[in-house]
Amino acid sequence: MFRWTLHGDGRTVAPTAIVRPEERLAWPLTIGIGAQHVVAMFGATFLVPVITGFPPSTTLLFSGLGTLLFLLLTRNRVPSYLGSSFAFIAPITASTQADSMGAALGGVLVTGLLLAALGLVVQKVGTGWISRLMPPVVMGSIVALIGLNLVPTSYENNFSKAPVTAALTLVAIILCTALFKGLLGRISVLIGVIVGYVIAVLRGEVDFTPVREAHWLGLPEFHHPTFDLTLLPIFLPVIVVLLAENVGHVTSVGLMTGRNLDHMVGRTLTADGLATALSATFGGSPTTTYGENIGVMSATRVYSTAAYWVAGIVAILLSLSPKVGAVINTIPAGVLGGVTFVLYGLIAIVGFRMWVDGKVDFSRPKNQITAGVSLTIAIADLHWQLGGFAFTGIALGTLAALAIYHGMGGLGRLTGTDAPAGDAAAEPVAAGPAPTQR
Repeated sequence: MFRWTLHGDGRTVAPTAIVRPEERLAWPLTIGIGAQHVVAMFGATFLVPVITGFPPSTTLLFSGLGTLLFLLLTRNRVPSYLGSSFAFIAPITASTQADSMGAALGGVLVTGLLLAALGLVVQKVGTGWISRLMPPVVMGSIVALIGLNLVPTSYENNFSKAPVTAALTLVAIILCTALFKGLLGRISVLIGVIVGYVIAVLRGEVDFTPVREAHWLGLPEFHHPTFDLTLLPIFLPVIVVLLAENVGHVTSVGLMTGRNLDHMVGRTLTADGLATALSATFGGSPTTTYGENIGVMSATRVYSTAAYWVAGIVAILLSLSPKVGAVINTIPAGVLGGVTFVLYGLIAIVGFRMWVDGKVDFSRPKNQITAGVSLTIAIADLHWQLGGFAFTGIALGTLAALAIYHGMGGLGRLTGTDAPAGDAAAEPVAAGPAPTQR
């Protein structure tokens, strides 16, 4: 479990070779690559707690612990880092506004346990049912509607409060992505945050008093969940996003390492769900596998799980400095506005990419209406109160996508107007690594 074979001389990787999960380079190089993984995940990981009001240091702690738990449960066979999940931002925000942070944590905890249970089901019966229940047009619509639902809130709560800083932050991210390749290009969001932060400081929008008062060493701030089952429907659509993302990332790592890792999907889902539940138990943000770190592996050709153990341990050590958390909390609304405009838009683009990868035929009314109605519901953020349960735009959009697709398909088969088997829209989705899809 904790023994890695030294790759070659431990210092070089041949142009056509890769360092496999069970291998490692010399420890100084492995530590350096682990540090790259920390840099790659850091920008997105701390943004979720800043946006949702969760404590950043606690999120960092359970991001590191969650990664180590993931490696243990997957027996070091699937190199991956678990960072904060953007898919949870909308339900967390809605739950916090409707009740409290504790209620939001309760929703995250239940969702994590449901995802872990789903992983156990996948281990027993495989993944074939997933593509039948959620073909590309449905899965892509659900992923896209989550990103689009968040944009108005981002503008109202962040961008509009400091539009100059927000716009310059947005421009910095775009320029960094366009001008740089490799690692710098992959951490364009983090660089954009740094540039925007400097601009905000110069414009007098940052208060450093909490940083000066914070200690260098100390335990993170812990919170505990409360449970309100009426808020649970808000969180359920997130499971679809996590499922698509997790399967896509495992498939991508398998392709890059020349191995079929389909048999590991059940374990990765269970590990991801348990890591999310563990984090929510103590006040941390929900977790998910990170595309940024898959990008680092692709650039370095080093897939060693030893580097991820290093990254997880470094994240844990960073979380033990309250001053680091205080610095993160000083990021002003303008900077968050510029960043979230990019991130939420890219979440939607990931959903559209699923349509392209799945070769969805939008000349067919069934696909048109499935996507069109579900996206419209989410953008309008429709609400529906049913007894004690509240359904928001994301939950209603998800239900609409599933009901319309399968409902129209069933009616079409009864009347003989549905497309024959083999329709591209019914083929399994192949979700690749998504740099900002959480």
